[in-house]
Amino acid sequence: MTQFSINPALQYPMFGPEIQCPHCRQTIPALTLTDTYLCPRHGAFEANPNTGELYHLQSGRHWRLWNDEWYRQHTHPDGIRFEIHEALDRLYTKGYRATRVIIAQRYQELVSTYLERNTPWRSNSDSSCKPKLYGLPVEFSPDPKDEPCWEVINFQLDKEAGVPVRYPYFRLFE
Repeated sequence: MTQFSINPALQYPMFGPEIQCPHCRQTIPALTLTDTYLCPRHGAFEANPNTGELYHLQSGRHWRLWNDEWYRQHTHPDGIRFEIHEALDRLYTKGYRATRVIIAQRYQELVSTYLERNTPWRSNSDSSCKPKLYGLPVEFSPDPKDEPCWEVINFQLDKEAGVPVRYPYFRLFE
């Protein structure tokens, strides 16, 4: 009788036997011998070993993993803008204000038409010409070749303690 063993790692999708659901963060199991994870609340997520993405079958949303955290990969400007808005709200409720937002280069074309641009007619100051989002100066990330995290993460907020003088983040979809 020939006995052979199957490598347990080959029985599960690429992210292992369980992951945290990108929506609710509860631990969800992989379905054995598939590329699928199943959340009782949010349904099936399929892992794509070719792209390294997790795909939500019901909504069509994609996520990528960086440092054990899922980052949604946006295809529409409202998605990234809404995510930034939510992060600003979380900062505010924790007693911080954002001073700048750095957005991944891959979204530059997607969000550029939504950025506020002030062209000062009396000032030669470059800082006042920077594009803004929700009243915050916007910069775009370094090249992902130089800093690989920017292939996955969407944005970063610079913050400081204190609440904004005027809470400008209510202008969600102006």
